[in-house]
Amino acid sequence: MSSPRIALVVSWLNQYGGAERVLDVVHAMFPDAPVFTSLYWAAAMPAAYRTWDIRASFLNHLPVASSRMLLPLYPAAFESLDLRGYDLLLSITSAFAHGVRVPPGARHICYCLTPARFLWNYADYVEREHIGRLVRWVLPLFIAPLRAWDRRAAARVTEFVAISQVVRERIANYYQRDATIIHPPVDTARLTVSTTRDDYFLILSRLVPYKRIDLAVQAFNRLGVPLVIAGDGRDRARLQAMAKSNIRFLGRVSDASARELLARCRALVFPGEEDFGLTPLEANASGKPVIAFAGGGALETLVPGVTGEFFYEPTPDALEHVVRAFDDAKYDAWTMRRHADQFNVAVFQEKLRALIQHR
Repeated sequence: MSSPRIALVVSWLNQYGGAERVLDVVHAMFPDAPVFTSLYWAAAMPAAYRTWDIRASFLNHLPVASSRMLLPLYPAAFESLDLRGYDLLLSITSAFAHGVRVPPGARHICYCLTPARFLWNYADYVEREHIGRLVRWVLPLFIAPLRAWDRRAAARVTEFVAISQVVRERIANYYQRDATIIHPPVDTARLTVSTTRDDYFLILSRLVPYKRIDLAVQAFNRLGVPLVIAGDGRDRARLQAMAKSNIRFLGRVSDASARELLARCRALVFPGEEDFGLTPLEANASGKPVIAFAGGGALETLVPGVTGEFFYEPTPDALEHVVRAFDDAKYDAWTMRRHADQFNVAVFQEKLRALIQHR
């Protein structure tokens, strides 16, 4: 029997983040599969992408200053992609890519990072993304028709796969579809277990409001113990203005520097609520515990007393209380590494391959 012809579909390729890390792993499984998308900006992506077969929609040829200006056109862009001749479509998406037209007899597996936030949780999206006044005024005009299209598009998907339980619940709520859970791949192989402990706690994150780095700044201002914050973003100036001298901002750091920071910290602090959250597992893979807010994907990846601790209210007081009682010496580095390896690339690939092979 011949192998199925596979096409990969992603929402857009104009910045490198969590979705693209998943794509890297899936593309390594199917290196001959073309990647279909709405927009492809090669300069913003890793150089390796220039060797891939990437096929962008007509949106790629429109002269616009912001991809948000294209919002009403995304459904047409994905429906216009020619996927005839493919037996399996595998979409990796947080918006629109699940809406491709499925050829007769083909199967469409959607790896859903989340149903589109701006469609299904508009108020939260506007708040967390700090949308400008003009877009905030125009965007609601398109929400209702785009939601209707989104539901119709979801009905064309053969099978949904969710990255976490919270995303599975959203798929059920918004699309009335069930989903299998396959957690995203964590590249534990690039991380080395360390038993070295310097005196600092670490945050490794984009500095944007919904990450709730402000909770950590306020808590550590009171604690007076060292906190290192690596990362950049629009919230940096506000956070630095709040911070006392025991809190150090490094800005964006290289992958090598991030690995070194993880290897030497007392613990990673993860104060926001994420759909999954790769960084806590990267800390565990480095032999370091995590202090995380008890919400979202962290509920599926952190084992209290074994790989870290939760704080249960999104307040500086709750985080401060946990840090004051924190004893980093009680956590075993190799136990944490074994825990993280349950989410590694090989596990993800094995689960995805098994799903594809099971009809």
